[in-house]
Amino acid sequence: MLASQKKGQLPTKICATCGLPFEYRKKWRNNWPDVKYCSEKCQRNKKSGINE
Repeated sequence: MLASQKKGQLPTKICATCGLPFEYRKKWRNNWPDVKYCSEKCQRNKKSGINE
């Protein structure tokens, strides 16, 4: 489904830690609904999140 979309048309989310938008990545295709963080750094620092 998402593999056929162009880069500018990929779904985006807002990172729960830093609040910046990030786009769908191929490595997240199996669990995109569960992805909350844009990077491993944000996942490690999730206690300081803006949306929790």
